Amino acid sequence: MTKIFKHLTFYVFVAIIAGILLGHFNPLLGQKMELIGKGFISIIKVFVGPIIFLTIVLGISSMGDLKKVGRIGLKSLIYFELVTTFALGLGVFLAVYLEPGNIDKATLTVSDATKYTSSVNQSFSWLKFLQDNFTIQVLIFSILTGVIVSRIKQRTYVVERLDKVSKFVFKLLKYVMYLAPLGAFGGMAFAVGKFGLHTLIPLGKLVGSVYMTMILFVILGLGMIMRFYKLNIFKFLRYIKEELLIVLGTSSSESALPNLMLKLEQLGCKKSVVGLVVPTGYSFNLDGTSIYLSMSVIFIAQLYGVHLSLSEMMLIIGILMLTSKGAAGVTGSGFVVLASTLSSLHKIPLEGLAFLLGVDKFLSEARAITNIIGNGVATLVIAKSEKEFDEELYYNEIENA
Repeated sequence: MTKIFKHLTFYVFVAIIAGILLGHFNPLLGQKMELIGKGFISIIKVFVGPIIFLTIVLGISSMGDLKKVGRIGLKSLIYFELVTTFALGLGVFLAVYLEPGNIDKATLTVSDATKYTSSVNQSFSWLKFLQDNFTIQVLIFSILTGVIVSRIKQRTYVVERLDKVSKFVFKLLKYVMYLAPLGAFGGMAFAVGKFGLHTLIPLGKLVGSVYMTMILFVILGLGMIMRFYKLNIFKFLRYIKEELLIVLGTSSSESALPNLMLKLEQLGCKKSVVGLVVPTGYSFNLDGTSIYLSMSVIFIAQLYGVHLSLSEMMLIIGILMLTSKGAAGVTGSGFVVLASTLSSLHKIPLEGLAFLLGVDKFLSEARAITNIIGNGVATLVIAKSEKEFDEELYYNEIENA
C-alpha cells in the first residue's frame, strides 16, 4: 500500500479530483486556479523546443544514413494520413449511428462564436501554418542541423557535448514534473469552475458519444495496429498512465510531450525515430482531434435536421482531411477548422458552432489523450518496422511498469 504513495501518478489523480471538487463547490476560486494550470504548461513548453532539437540532432547524427532519415519521415507522413482518415471515417459513422444531435436546441446554452466564424473566408495557407506552428519550425531547424552535424569532421566532439546537454535537460525536466499535480489541479479547477458540470447534462449524449468513439478507436483501431506488430495496447497505456493523467488534468497533450519522448526511448525506440515521429505527429497525427471534428459536423447537422447523403458525408471526410492539418498549435483553431468546413458545405448552419463552445473544454481532454496515445503508437510501430527497436528492452520495461 505504501508503494502507491511513491508514484507521481497517485498525486496527479488526487489533484484532478481536488480540482473538480473545488471548481464545483467554489466556482470563483476554481477559476482563479487557471494561473496555476497555465503556469505549469508554460514551464513545460520551455522544454519542448530544446528536447525536440537535442533528440533529433543526436538521433540523425548517430544514424548516419540520411536516406533512412528521409524514409522514416515519409513513412511517418503516410501512416499519419491513413490513421487520421480512419479516425475521421469512424467519427462520421458513429455520429450518424448514435445521433448525438437529435435533441431540443431550446435546452442548450448558446455562446458567442463570432470570433471563429469571422475567419471562414480565409483559405488554408501552408505558409501561415508553418509560421504559427512552433513545433514544426523547431523540427525543420533540428533536421537541418542534424544533417550538417552528421557531415562535419568534428561530429564526435559536437555529439558528445550535445549529449551532456541532453542529459542535463532531461534531469531538469524530471524535477519540474514534480509540479504536475499542481498543473492538473489548476487546469481541472478552472474548467469546472468556469463551465460547470451542469453544462454536460444537455449535451451529455454528444460528450458520451465522443468519449466512446475515442475509446473504441484506441482499443480496437490502434490496438489492432499494435497487435499486428506483436505489441499490446493495454500494456502501453499502463506504461504511460502518468502522462495520460497529466494530459487529463491540463487538457494539453503538449504538457506530456517531453516525458512521452523520454519514455518511448526507454521502451526501446531509437532516438532518431522518436525525434522525427513524435514532433511531426503533434501536427499531422491528431487522431482525437479528427474524431472530434467529424462528429461535431454531423452533430450540428442533426441539431438543425439537415439530412446528409453518403456522398456529402464522404465530402466532409475529404474536406477535413485537408483542413484538420490546420488544427495544430493554435488555440481555438479547431473551431476555425469547423467553421471553414461548414462554410464549404453550404448546407449546415454556421451558427451551430455556438452550441459547442460551452462543452468544448470537457471534450478537449479526450482529444488530447487520444492524440498522445496515437503518437506513441505511431512511434512504436514505425520504430519496429524500421528495425530501430530494441525488443528486449521493450519487454523488460513494459512488464515491470
